[in-house]
Amino acid sequence: MIMRTTCLILSVSAIIISALLAGTAGASPVTAGENERCVTVTDDLGGTVVIQGTPQRIVSLAPSNTEILYALGLEDRIVGVTDCCDYPLAAADKPKVGGFITGNVERVLAAEPDLVFASRNTEDVASRLRTLGMTVVILNPQTVDGVLRDIELAGKVTGQEAQASACVEELQQRIQAVIGMVENQTERPSVAHIVWYDPLWVSGRGTFQDEVITMAGGTNAFGSVEEWSIVSLEEFITSDPDYILVSSGSGMNRDGYDAVYNYVISEPRLQGLSAVRNNHVYVVDADVVSRGSPRIVDALEEVAGDLHPDLFGTGTPKAAETVQSPGIGVLSLICALSAAILLWKRG
Repeated sequence: MIMRTTCLILSVSAIIISALLAGTAGASPVTAGENERCVTVTDDLGGTVVIQGTPQRIVSLAPSNTEILYALGLEDRIVGVTDCCDYPLAAADKPKVGGFITGNVERVLAAEPDLVFASRNTEDVASRLRTLGMTVVILNPQTVDGVLRDIELAGKVTGQEAQASACVEELQQRIQAVIGMVENQTERPSVAHIVWYDPLWVSGRGTFQDEVITMAGGTNAFGSVEEWSIVSLEEFITSDPDYILVSSGSGMNRDGYDAVYNYVISEPRLQGLSAVRNNHVYVVDADVVSRGSPRIVDALEEVAGDLHPDLFGTGTPKAAETVQSPGIGVLSLICALSAAILLWKRG
């Protein structure tokens, strides 16, 4: 089953696709003047990086970085990605240079890049590449604003400043549209986000999920815990959230069986929870709600619709849908949980 399982990218609305395309025009041809450019930036871990010329061969060591590069129209310059880079769909066809956490230095070198975008998860690999003379920029956004800053940083590094500015402006408009619709709501429902159920992992403060819940007009039922944390079933029951969000991609197989969602709606001890009784259990795309990429705004819009269907005209519970589509699969589960556990241990 693991070998047969593939990553599925859930559809987004035509409006969102059009907006992204409008803000992500293709990369412009490099001129002689651009080859003489010299840019100095400070990356997300405080490193000073000097970029000579306009990079033409780029390796991405994180799915979120890959999504940013595609949003800037840089797909033709990408010569290597990780095994977990699966969005856009074309990214999966790019040459692989190792895992999301275990990037392969030899494969990166074989791709002959003139620029590598790494992440906190591949910090050790980035350090080794730098000692070998590679130009490495580390992107590690911790907030939605951090994602917007990193889009602009990537644009500056690659000579795609105009595309980055247009992308950020469009995302900011969408963010403000959501905030403007929910800011006058007198009640902020409590929301729990479950990453996995065995053991029970929830999203606490300092995570994208926590910020998305807050910006969407909710209150994180586990806002008192740090990052991604394990809680007991008793603690979860005591929290009694108004809404429960569960990550797709956490065990969903080709038969459409979503392990986390089905656990929540079938576990006898959870049936008395307000969210379960009121059919307020929703599935969110695990990648969309956890990656520091432009799609984090998709997650914000989706969650806002789940919590406030009267305002957004959305919010169809998973229980009301027919669950037949192929799943995101084991690969996404391994990537997402490995990253979460690594960050948890480092914290």
